[in-house]
Amino acid sequence: MPRNAADTRTRIIDAAEDLFYAEGFRAVSVDAIAERAGVTKRTLYYHFASKNELMAAYLDGRDASTMTRYHAWFAETGEGLPISERIASIFAKFAEWSSNPEWKGCGFIRAASELAGEPDHPAVAVASRHKKGLEAWLAGLIAEAGIADSAAAARRIMLLLDGAASHSLMHRDPSYAEAAIGAVQALLASGPIAATASTSAMIRPSSAEPLHSPR
Repeated sequence: MPRNAADTRTRIIDAAEDLFYAEGFRAVSVDAIAERAGVTKRTLYYHFASKNELMAAYLDGRDASTMTRYHAWFAETGEGLPISERIASIFAKFAEWSSNPEWKGCGFIRAASELAGEPDHPAVAVASRHKKGLEAWLAGLIAEAGIADSAAAARRIMLLLDGAASHSLMHRDPSYAEAAIGAVQALLASGPIAATASTSAMIRPSSAEPLHSPR
């Protein structure tokens, strides 16, 4: 019986997601994905021109499911609470989510890290788009609440969220996400302070200083 092409493509992406998330991009071969999906290697390449394309498709799928999860977490708090409490609740939910032993960190951060030497990789582009989309969504929520400089606030919240994700994975300790809750509440209660020109100058290396490879 001929298989539906859309179903086959979905099955390949599902297999890739299981393996990529569990083992990383480099460790997983196309043969392993094809075997997991129950298709031939030729069929896999019919749907995806390269492993790189499949990597990007995997992250595309995670983008949709991750955003849906964040939207649901935000909606669960109810519309009557202050925006500081509603966004802080996302961190509380994330702490619970990351306490699952099967959680292996943020797939987008992991992708950017593993492919740090390939900034033009299509999977890196998807990871960047996801993070920018999440930041824009947060900025929209904050702006709707009447808080000035919503873009700056959203960027700081992204730093807290991704920092919490990284440390929660590194130490296998969800309390890092819980610790960020108070920081989010304080940030949105007091209002963000945008970076000034002097702040930017402080962190920009002088042209007279030698640049060393960051390790």
